[in-house]
Amino acid sequence: MTYLQFHFVFILPVIVLLWYMLPSKVAGTQGKHWFYLFAVMGIAFVYTTPWDNYLVYRGIWGYGNERVLGVIGYVPIEEYLFFLLQPILTGLFFFLLYTRRTSERPTGCLYPYVRYTGVTFWLLVTCAGAYMLTFDKTTYMGLILAWAAPVLAGMWYIIGSAIWDIRRTFIWSLGIPTVYLWVADRIAIGLGIWEISSNYTIGWHILGLPIEEAMFFMITNLLCLGGLAVFMRFWEGDHPKPESK
Repeated sequence: MTYLQFHFVFILPVIVLLWYMLPSKVAGTQGKHWFYLFAVMGIAFVYTTPWDNYLVYRGIWGYGNERVLGVIGYVPIEEYLFFLLQPILTGLFFFLLYTRRTSERPTGCLYPYVRYTGVTFWLLVTCAGAYMLTFDKTTYMGLILAWAAPVLAGMWYIIGSAIWDIRRTFIWSLGIPTVYLWVADRIAIGLGIWEISSNYTIGWHILGLPIEEAMFFMITNLLCLGGLAVFMRFWEGDHPKPESK
């Protein structure tokens, strides 16, 4: 299986299904949900491109030349496509659950302890990631955490209380796409579409999936959902108003 075929088998059909199931109007968005989704896609593409090129340059992950259409920089064209497809998949799933939620209603309440505890947690994760960069075996994990955690700390400061209001919807929106991408990633590694270097990974696996890859998909889905939530902070209607200090 090639990397492009991977998209056609595992990613694009799910996106089409979610698009088909999504109501024409997403609650509270005033029809702007596609604009917000495209904005997150653009940000994800710009922020991930140099980071992922560095991973391939360092030899942290690689691919078979016969499995890809071509390369821009160090990264396959299909990988750049994935930078755009993952936010669509996760974002559409979130919109679907957000529209169909029944028991959770955003209140606009502030939860200072939730807000500042989350920010502190992600700043500590940032420090842990930076420390991991000093060891070869934890390089991949360190690059993931040091790259993503500062952004998540900022996001949580802005919209931590709003996420807490809809935490069940948010957790399901994070968990299900993440587990699905874990399974797809494990299959892709098993098929040799791409490979992860053992020189820069801890060596722990979840049913054959390197722990770093599991962390990558969870944390990138957090970034996608957090980005959408930042935009949702400014929605009118039943979503919380902007927080104050």
